[in-house]
Amino acid sequence: MISVAIVEDEAAYAAQLREFLVRYSQESGQEFEISIFSDGDEIVEGYKAQYDLILLDVEMKFMDGMTAAEEIRRVDPEVVIIFITNMAQYAIRGYAVDAMDYVLKPVSYFAFSQRLSRAIQRMKKRARRYMTISIKGGAQKLDIDKIYYVESQGHNLIFHTEQGDHVTSGTMKDVEGKLEPLNFFRCNKGYLVNLEHVDGVQGGCALVGGKELLISRGRKNDFMEALANYVGEVIK
Repeated sequence: MISVAIVEDEAAYAAQLREFLVRYSQESGQEFEISIFSDGDEIVEGYKAQYDLILLDVEMKFMDGMTAAEEIRRVDPEVVIIFITNMAQYAIRGYAVDAMDYVLKPVSYFAFSQRLSRAIQRMKKRARRYMTISIKGGAQKLDIDKIYYVESQGHNLIFHTEQGDHVTSGTMKDVEGKLEPLNFFRCNKGYLVNLEHVDGVQGGCALVGGKELLISRGRKNDFMEALANYVGEVIK
């Protein structure tokens, strides 16, 4: 399921874009969750990195698309943005906010579907390396490669990352299922470690992100084997 926001102040164009998404879904089997906003200020207010793709009109009454994109990028560097415009020169300005593409009005289904396919391919590549967690007051998108380790404390999980710590509710079992295929491994009951960030093993502890994480006796052999296999793959 791909979450899409349509930001368009002309109701007819908003309806057309929605119809195009429905048509694309019927042809490809890709499912969309669609939200519609009638101005840039509507999507910016309370934005919490909840969308995978934003179809963003450039010219709107209260907040234009370029300004809205700048505000969104402060919160969400990964969402794919496609501008909908009747002026091609906005394509150049779009680089400043890392817009993936633009579609000229009047919008044809062929042009739209081509750009949508390209956007979905980008999302699929990124989806393998990013995850979104719920945090107090909203959501946080994390770069998986920059997670040092995940710590379990009661009913909470703490994601220790290069950018700092992020707390969410959940179980270690749930997050382990998502991250273990991406070279994460449990060194004990309370820690799920990103093998990429293991700087060494000393005194029965894994050195990760400047911390010493105890390797439990029952998991030591499996952890060392997983680490050796990972290092071997990286060297190859």
